[in-house]
Amino acid sequence: MKNIILYSLLYFLFTGTMVAQQTPAPKQTIDYSIEGATAHIGNGTIIENSLIMFSNGKISFVGSANSRIARIGTIINAKGKHVYPGFIAANTTLGLAEIDAVRATRDYDEVGSMLPHIRSVIAYNTESRIVESMRPNGILLAQITPRGGTISGTSSVVQLDAWNWEDAIVKVDDAIHINWPRNFSRGRWWLGEDSGLKPNKDYAKNCKKINEFFKNAKNYLAKTQKNVNLPYEALKDVFNGNKKVFVHADGQNRITDAINLFDNLGIKNLVIVGGHEAENIASTLKSHNIPVVLKRAHRLPSGEDEDYDRPYRSAKILSDAGILVGLGMNGAMERMNTRNLPFYAGTYAAHGLGTEKAVQLITENNAKILGIDNIMGTLEVGKDATLFISNGDALDMRGNILTEAFIQGRKISLETHQTKLWKRYSKKYNN
Repeated sequence: MKNIILYSLLYFLFTGTMVAQQTPAPKQTIDYSIEGATAHIGNGTIIENSLIMFSNGKISFVGSANSRIARIGTIINAKGKHVYPGFIAANTTLGLAEIDAVRATRDYDEVGSMLPHIRSVIAYNTESRIVESMRPNGILLAQITPRGGTISGTSSVVQLDAWNWEDAIVKVDDAIHINWPRNFSRGRWWLGEDSGLKPNKDYAKNCKKINEFFKNAKNYLAKTQKNVNLPYEALKDVFNGNKKVFVHADGQNRITDAINLFDNLGIKNLVIVGGHEAENIASTLKSHNIPVVLKRAHRLPSGEDEDYDRPYRSAKILSDAGILVGLGMNGAMERMNTRNLPFYAGTYAAHGLGTEKAVQLITENNAKILGIDNIMGTLEVGKDATLFISNGDALDMRGNILTEAFIQGRKISLETHQTKLWKRYSKKYNN
């Protein structure tokens, strides 16, 4: 018995590195017709007994299976199953780190404070085994986002089945990311300071630094320069409205300060990320047409007088106020937990939002916020055939068992590194 256990451990140890990444699927050459499934369009509507057809990577028909229209290519009988647009994870560090404890695998944070010119996508690792573990839960696209500093850098949107980062790109350099200063701080307990919250005396000074940096960049861009300043050059598309500014901020005062600062700078294309207490200033967000990328609902209220379930109801409150709401994935163990994106959306569904509106958070809404809704996010004619078929409700971890998935019409593998190892192990010891 001891020998069997020892051999098993050695087998996993020495064969684990021999199992290569999933081979990315080739360009679509076979047309597909998915018939009989309940289609969740991604815009809040569903079609029972649906027919979805696609060829050359694009959706060519979405409607009822009762339609008298010739089916194309391979017909997939999906009766009793569900079809969804590929889920989109906003604000992630997928592919930028593999093992947190091994510094050499972490590439999401650069040295420096104001780094709008740092591009996260060139560090994106398509062979990441964490990335491949997203696909079995229907997460087929992600916004790859840098961390750290005041201005962390520039994110890009990728699809999760590619040979390299160039092939993965769906939208390059979609936004810069700013970590808004904290207006309260905790004492350093390890130095004997009081660990309770207290006003941050440097808050106004740190906000002023952001304001001055953008003003200097605006002045720089208004003139012909002999010497190139890369950080300022990276803000050109921010000032002309072609690149968004994602402001990572919690607390209504911090969010309000950020909105006012960028409004005075003439920068309108803002997105609030995190958004705790954003519902308290919903009218301000609505009047400025600012979307919110919420964090996971599984968190405690921040105030003693706050309802215990307020974080769980935040998506419902903001949506009812007319705010465009998406769902992001920053937080503890974020890369591992990104695979649970649909289940986190399910939490918001269970607290008033409803199933189809919750699906919309991680499909159409995230696509709109990331600026890819012209090609992704919903099951509509002319859009990319990035979708999957599930045996059950995709927001319920008990039923979200994928049978097929497609990215831009390419039928992708849903087998992970772990399942490959298990198959190899089972075959060896069952023979």
